[in-house]
Amino acid sequence: MANIITGIRIVLSVALLFFPAFSPAFYALYLTAGLSDMIDSTVARKTGKESEFGAKLDTAADLVFFSACLIKLLPTLQPPIWLYVWTGLIALIKAVNVVSGYAVRKKWIAPHTVMNKVAGLLLFALPLTVSWIELKYSAAVVCAVATFAAIQEGHLIRTGRD
Repeated sequence: MANIITGIRIVLSVALLFFPAFSPAFYALYLTAGLSDMIDSTVARKTGKESEFGAKLDTAADLVFFSACLIKLLPTLQPPIWLYVWTGLIALIKAVNVVSGYAVRKKWIAPHTVMNKVAGLLLFALPLTVSWIELKYSAAVVCAVATFAAIQEGHLIRTGRD
């Protein structure tokens, strides 16, 4: 059941591409996809159906959702250059984490830490707040938390506490 919910998130994410950003249909799909992300792992745990495949599918679904949102929102939001640079640095830290995790453990490691969840929640909330919080402020908060989460993730991977 959890994998079906995750699969639905992938379908909803692709559907986002066919609706104007910030339209009622976009928000409905966006919120439903976000809700599915919150409940799929809970369903897996409650039913005792957690699996490595499910975790990887969840990560893939997150990537599809994130990519679809970028494609739809970046042209509309027109973020400042510093935001692209900061986001790129976070992505670089996370890429180093993945590579170093594989080098140390010979397997792909992606810790699901509390700070990663907080960063994800803030990132998810960002498009919902753009009409009343300037992007430069909300994005700075998201990037600060995501930077901390990425550094923490790297520390946990390299110390074996992932």
